[in-house]
Amino acid sequence: MTDPKTNSILDEGNRLFLQGKLKEAITYYDKILNDNPKHLSSLNNKGYALSKLKDFDNAMKCYDVALEICPGDLSVLVNKLSTLRKQGNFVEALSLCEKILKDNPKYNIVLYHKERILFSMEKFDDSILCCNSILKDHPDNSDVLFDKSCNLVMLSKVDDSLDLLERVISQGIQYKVKAKKSKSFEKLADNSRFQKLVS
Repeated sequence: MTDPKTNSILDEGNRLFLQGKLKEAITYYDKILNDNPKHLSSLNNKGYALSKLKDFDNAMKCYDVALEICPGDLSVLVNKLSTLRKQGNFVEALSLCEKILKDNPKYNIVLYHKERILFSMEKFDDSILCCNSILKDHPDNSDVLFDKSCNLVMLSKVDDSLDLLERVISQGIQYKVKAKKSKSFEKLADNSRFQKLVS
């Protein structure tokens, strides 16, 4: 049974969240959780707001309580995954990716997290496999193409990397700036083709 009063408090919390007023949003989620400590959406949204505030430990507590109530909730699992990644807890994050992908092998949001985690773990070949998996369904996904380009440069496949980078920059000028700032491309500082692409 959904309670209209609870829904209106939740809506107000979500409205504040979307405006970036995260601490205010949390007070609304807490109003609901004081009456109903097992309210799944409030736990998930509060966790997400705390994670954005970099209060990762308390965010994880919210997700863990939510997952006790509903162990397979994909939204909570993905938010927990994202928080683990932000904490640099790559081994646990990767294990959670595998768990989710076992039942949802084409879940691109999770594949996206996974390719980023593998990159952070310097497993560049595996990261490229994840990129390719996403690109099968979304061949023009600029962020994934950019990540694949970063992986390729880390594997010293410079020409392949720059071919992809050129394609990504043609889709959005912001990728010039991203490439300039990216640690992956630091080793191409003297590469004239790279310099031309980002200038």
